[in-house]
Amino acid sequence: MLARDAEWAALAQFVQHPDPALRLGVVSGRRRVGKSFLLRALAEATGGLYVTAVAEEGVVAARRRLAAEIARYAGIGSELIADASWESLLTTAIELTARHGRGVFVIDELPYWMAHSPELPGLLQLLYDQSQAGQGVPGGRLIVCGSAMSVMNELLSGTKALRGRATIDLRLHPFDLATTARHWGIDDPAAALRVHAILGGSPGYRNLANVDPPRTSGELDTWVPATVLDPRQALFSGGEAEYLLREDPRFTGSALHFGIINAVANGATSPAKIGGLLEQPRSSLTRPIDALTSAGYLRYDTDPLWERRPVITVADPIVRFHNLITVPQRDLVETGQSAEAWRRSRATFVARILGPHFEGCARHWLRAQADPALRGNAGLVSATVVNDRKGQAKQEIDVVALNKRSGRAEISLIGEAKATVTRRGVADLDRLDHLKGLLAEQGHDTGAAVMALFSMEGFQPDLVGAARRRRDVLLVDLPVLVGLGEPVVIPK
Repeated sequence: MLARDAEWAALAQFVQHPDPALRLGVVSGRRRVGKSFLLRALAEATGGLYVTAVAEEGVVAARRRLAAEIARYAGIGSELIADASWESLLTTAIELTARHGRGVFVIDELPYWMAHSPELPGLLQLLYDQSQAGQGVPGGRLIVCGSAMSVMNELLSGTKALRGRATIDLRLHPFDLATTARHWGIDDPAAALRVHAILGGSPGYRNLANVDPPRTSGELDTWVPATVLDPRQALFSGGEAEYLLREDPRFTGSALHFGIINAVANGATSPAKIGGLLEQPRSSLTRPIDALTSAGYLRYDTDPLWERRPVITVADPIVRFHNLITVPQRDLVETGQSAEAWRRSRATFVARILGPHFEGCARHWLRAQADPALRGNAGLVSATVVNDRKGQAKQEIDVVALNKRSGRAEISLIGEAKATVTRRGVADLDRLDHLKGLLAEQGHDTGAAVMALFSMEGFQPDLVGAARRRRDVLLVDLPVLVGLGEPVVIPK
């Protein structure tokens, strides 16, 4: 079990709770993130029962397969319960696992069953309420799980049957950069960053790779054409992106939906920009964008300093890679010229994928891995823009840590994270000082702000010297983001 200590502890607490009545938990997360691995381990550790639903399986076949799993667990003949109803099967599974001390009954990929048996959440509600009221249904521990995020997000919302009944709602996230490097066994920070930028942190991808991971960034030139750009491989970005985008039963997969994702991958970060690329009115895109966000295909954030400025991004790195690299080079990829396709795409990869991904890794490091003192009192780490009235332009700030109060922000860190192939110098620090001044001119409190520079290739000696003479500079190189060291310079 790698980097899931907090999740395992939450599940253990759920299982060991002294409540004698039935308790319900919900686990969700995108495909290949490790949900099934975690829940199988939990069921095994508690002597519980783990069952998984199957896509496109009819209701009769689904009930009979569940009956067979229950019979195997109980050591009886499956014919005794082969034609039982959903209610009877669920009751039996809960009773059997409850008798096994703190055994857990896990239903994985519940949305597949809900597609043909939408009454299932209502039946679970009935059994839960009866158990809580002491009306004959025994106690036990039941966990339902799913990858269809739009379905799982609604399971506990509004007036839905299970609203207010789940005592744990656990969403499993992909690994961060440092954990991904450990999981793949990649020691070179540059190679680890590039693999993470292409595939993200879903641990299930490692077992799909048919070749060894790249040991250096130079080996990426052979690894990429042999994996994500090879239509014969399970890691082919086209096949994986198609699989991910069609797994949610509430996602129609229309040309408009795919067009929106492609527009966002190509830099359209607002409904207006998406509409401009697709030649569609902004008003017609509200519902499909909301659907894609609910299903987990897009992320919809707002700029912390400009609350009405939306920031829409593609949520999954491999979908981003597919739209920016594989689709434009489709003819070469499909005719066995993947190496040439990658050669032609490397500039796009650096500018449109590696650069934004490096910025995201810098924000995540500050948010989750850095010494909390570096964030000061800030409750939010994000990116933003600031107006430069003199230059009549908007300046992007890659990393900002702040607290927002009544339109005025208390800013504790201003940072830049560019995926350049050259070392950062004093000019980069001067730019941060300029941005600090612009923010102060607009009424934000920057008095205690730290100036942070994140670099893939390190820092010029003059910058390191200047940073050490000041008390407000943080220098972070790539090995630090991968968990292999401490910042080059830390604020005093």
